Amino acid sequence: MRFIPFIIMAIIFTTLKAQDKAPTNKHFWYTLETTASPGAIWQIWTDVPNWKNWDTGLKDASIKRAFGLGAKGTITSLEDRKSKFKVVAFEEGRSYTYKTKLPLGSLYVKRYLKTENGITTFTHEVWFKGLTGGAFANAFGEKFRKMLPEVLQNIKHMAESQ
Repeated sequence: MRFIPFIIMAIIFTTLKAQDKAPTNKHFWYTLETTASPGAIWQIWTDVPNWKNWDTGLKDASIKRAFGLGAKGTITSLEDRKSKFKVVAFEEGRSYTYKTKLPLGSLYVKRYLKTENGITTFTHEVWFKGLTGGAFANAFGEKFRKMLPEVLQNIKHMAESQ
């Protein structure tokens, strides 16, 4: 019992240190800056039916109700693979995370932003978890990771054009 606090601290430290590591195909992110308002980025990020307009890997996306915690939807890849997603974390106007179930694993996408001195910084982060997380990262991680700069540039351009 007295080792439990040490175990908890080790888990927290490991989780925090993961952000300090270089991106891999299993956990990666990309960040851009823009002069667009955070509201413009947020509107683009939460307009699910229009995700296909900036996410170069999507053919289609839909959501069953208003975007927020617990909302569920479907994304369709360019290869016609359909995946269901659920918003599992949500902070209005600042960040959200959605989860897509995979066989014996999950894919997480977190999008978050902040503004400082009139500059909006926005980040798109992706990670694979579970027993098959490594296998899915090997199959799709590199492709998804290489897409992120273009995807964020598309969002930046759309937001700055509003």
